[in-house]
Amino acid sequence: MSRTIVVGLDGSPESLAAAAWAAREARRTDAPLHLVHAWSWHPYVYGPPVGVPVPLTAEDPQRAWAERLPRETAAELAADHPGLSVTAERVAEQPVTALLAAAEDAELLVLGSRGLGGVAGFLTGSVAQAVVARSRTPIVLVRAGARPPESAGREEVVLGLDLEHPDASVIAFAFRAAARRATDLHVVHGWSLPPYYGYSGAADAGVDEELLTEVRGQLAEVLTPWREKFPAVEVREQAVIGGAGRHLVEASRNAALVVVGRRNRRSPVGGHVGPVTQAVLHHSTAPVAVIPHD
Repeated sequence: MSRTIVVGLDGSPESLAAAAWAAREARRTDAPLHLVHAWSWHPYVYGPPVGVPVPLTAEDPQRAWAERLPRETAAELAADHPGLSVTAERVAEQPVTALLAAAEDAELLVLGSRGLGGVAGFLTGSVAQAVVARSRTPIVLVRAGARPPESAGREEVVLGLDLEHPDASVIAFAFRAAARRATDLHVVHGWSLPPYYGYSGAADAGVDEELLTEVRGQLAEVLTPWREKFPAVEVREQAVIGGAGRHLVEASRNAALVVVGRRNRRSPVGGHVGPVTQAVLHHSTAPVAVIPHD
């Protein structure tokens, strides 16, 4: 795997915001940036009323736009970030296929997400959703209109941590992101009372507090070696009863980045995105990093 950061570019405001975010991240990590525009040119159109194929001219405006978009975007990013290595290409493939292929040799894939605003938050879109569910490379999804970091102040990095499957790659990504930004790390873990407490009627405030203390101890134990590895990162732990999704969405309001995991498991209809990650993808107001793991 190379250290390259790859951006999926389609000319939308969301993908241009993703490219701008990726350029800043590439400068932050001293990594090269590569723009990928997936667009397949069809050399014939079918004109009414008889459906006869008519060849398009060499000056077809859609093809010309597809050729210009990655080249011009790369030039703009290079001008805005002197010293940044930026390359671009147009790939004659379907977007999902092209992006998955580009991500295989990358350190990070960055995509745009369609902004819906209000309670609905933002929707990832069919292409991004398919890529997130199948990619083995970390992916960051970026909304259009997000505040650039220089205007946002000292925003924290938020990590959704699953104590049942505390994968090192997810935790490491969050700590590195916080360290690079010289900001705090807010760790959120959602937990539930064991079913037998509810069935037996034994649940009470004392039991809840005892279990909460146990969960907090497990959380501290998992994070201790990472605190030692990243001593400059201030860590705030939050153990919440119930699903972590809504708490992560709430925390995203003050976040530079939200980091969640996705287990690499297959379902009969393709890749799987868990409910917590799904909730964050649809409603976070900050960029979201999805880290695949076994």
